[in-house]
Amino acid sequence: MKVTLISTVLNCVERVEPFLASLAAQTRAPDEVVIVDGGSTDGTAERLRADGRVTVIDAPGANISAGRNRALAHAAHEVIAATDADCELAPEWLAAIVAPIEAGADVAAGFYEPIPDGFVQSCVAALNLPLAASEVDPATFMPSARSVAFRREAVEAVGGYPEWLDIGEDMWMNHRWRQRHLDIRFAPDAVVRWPLRPDLASTWTQYFGYARGDALAGLYPQRHALRFAVYGGLAAALVSDRTWPKLLAAAGAIAYARTPVRRSWARLGGGAERAAAIAAVPALLAFTDAAKMAGYATGFARLLAARAP
Repeated sequence: MKVTLISTVLNCVERVEPFLASLAAQTRAPDEVVIVDGGSTDGTAERLRADGRVTVIDAPGANISAGRNRALAHAAHEVIAATDADCELAPEWLAAIVAPIEAGADVAAGFYEPIPDGFVQSCVAALNLPLAASEVDPATFMPSARSVAFRREAVEAVGGYPEWLDIGEDMWMNHRWRQRHLDIRFAPDAVVRWPLRPDLASTWTQYFGYARGDALAGLYPQRHALRFAVYGGLAAALVSDRTWPKLLAAAGAIAYARTPVRRSWARLGGGAERAAAIAAVPALLAFTDAAKMAGYATGFARLLAARAP
């Protein structure tokens, strides 16, 4: 099978070099590479064009969905592998992500790992990202667009990527594929490594945007409702004049933070950092949950306003 590798990019020239190096190191080279640039002003597009393997399409102002649709329209082959141009691909990534497609699957869901830089990023990585593929349930795993492959007809069957959705488009696509009972197979050896947001402000923006996209796309309403209920119950327990609600809330908080703390300990080497993670991880959990609640409320309000007429 011939494979087109597609990606979108915007202003990440410092990450392009590791991406291109990992692309060159693939044990199976893509037959074509198409990257859509959303209007970079930092030299990203120029650096990509300097690599003779890459076709760069300029699409100023295009969001990720529009960029992927443009890349698909330009792709010459029927098997598509997708990633992000700020990531680093394991040498066997393309071979591993395409193998399920060659075996008859409609979609191949690859794995992905963070590239944490320092203590805070290691703790943030522990919040939602599994340490290893063994933590993943292949039957329910939802692939990220940074590590996925599919047949072209799988995207065409759902009308392409949703250009009305600025973020969370890959989860929207995953749900459409699941609803259509497409053959989605987990490819644990197809590993992509990606950098985390550099500071707490951009981390807030990231999780706010994810949750806002969930609200606009109608994704995970029960999960978000449960989060509001849990924190509402926690607030009620803290202001209660009884002891048992506080004890119950403390036990629940320990159980909630246990898995992220365990993951952070695995990523952190020193004893002092591990001790600090016991306090930092729950605080970061609350921080990102607050971002998610704010984002979901904002998206839901926009959705209601759009439906009001």
